[in-house]
Amino acid sequence: QVHLVESGGGFVQAGGSLRLSCAASGSGSSFPYMGWYRQAPGKQRELVALTVTGGNTNYADSVRGRFTASRDDAKNTVFLDMNSLTPEDTAVYYCYMRRPLRSTSWGQGTQVTVSS
Repeated sequence: QVHLVESGGGFVQAGGSLRLSCAASGSGSSFPYMGWYRQAPGKQRELVALTVTGGNTNYADSVRGRFTASRDDAKNTVFLDMNSLTPEDTAVYYCYMRRPLRSTSWGQGTQVTVSS
C-alpha cells in the first residue's frame, strides 16, 4: 500500500508564494509520473502539473510560468512551487503518483486559499 503525505498548503495573499510537498511512503521504488491536480468547489478536478522521469513537465496553461514542479526520485517526493498566486488558484491540491500499468496513488489533498 502506497501512502502519499502532502504538506505546505495554507492561506496566502494574492501575489504570494507557497511550496507544496508530497512524499510517498511504503513504496520502495520510483514513480515515472509525479504531479499535482486541484479542485475548486463546484468545479472539476484539473491537472496542474505532471512530471515524467527524464522528460518535460506538463503544466496547465493557467499556471505555466508561475508554478514549478520538481521531483526527488531518491526520496519519492514531488514539489510544487507556486508563485504569483491569485484567487483563481484557490483549491484543494492533490498529489498524484503513477507507475503506468501498475498503480496510481493520490494524496488526501491540501487546501490552498488565496485572498485578494
